[in-house]
Amino acid sequence: MPLHIFEPRYRALVSDALARDRRIAMIQPQRPVEGAPLFEVGCIGRIDEVEALDDGRYNLVLEGETRFRVIRELDVTTSFRQVEGELIEEPKEEYLSSIERASFEREAKRFADAQGYSVDWNSVTQLDDISLIDGVSQIAPFDPASKQALLEAPDLNTRCELLVQLMQFYGRRDGDDDRVTLQ
Repeated sequence: MPLHIFEPRYRALVSDALARDRRIAMIQPQRPVEGAPLFEVGCIGRIDEVEALDDGRYNLVLEGETRFRVIRELDVTTSFRQVEGELIEEPKEEYLSSIERASFEREAKRFADAQGYSVDWNSVTQLDDISLIDGVSQIAPFDPASKQALLEAPDLNTRCELLVQLMQFYGRRDGDDDRVTLQ
C-alpha cells in the first residue's frame, strides 16, 4: 500500500518505526472524529520503501504482514495512538474450490467492466488464491466499513464470498449517477 505521510503525528510514527523494526500497526477508528474508539481488528505492516522529503513528510510503501486484535488502547505521551494487541494466527495453506474461484473471477470481470477498469485478466489467472483475494480486498473501491469487514473475515473463503457480495452491491447503480442502491 503506497502512503503519503504528512500529518505530524503520523510523521512521528514513521520516524519511530524507522528507528526500530520498520513496522507500524494500522487500524481504523469506528467514527471519523478525533479520539473515536478503534475497531477491534487491524493490520501490522512493514515499511518496504521510504522516501523522506525535506519538509519532514514521507512517501512510503507499506506491506501488510499480519492482522492483530486489540486488547486495549494504551495511555501514552506520543502524538500517535498505541495499543496492546495479539496477533491473529492466519489459517495455513488456504485455497478456493474451482467453483469459488470461477465465480469470483466472473463477478470481478462484471464489476471491472461496470466500473470502467482495465484489467489484465491473463495476469489475474496466474495469481494464487490468497494473492488474488487479498489484493482485490486491498484495492477495491469500497467504503471503510466494507474494507473493515474484509479485514475481519476469518478465512479466505469467507473473504472471497464477501468480496463477491460487495462487488454485486457496489456494481449496482441508479441510471447515470453514481449512487449505489439496495435494489
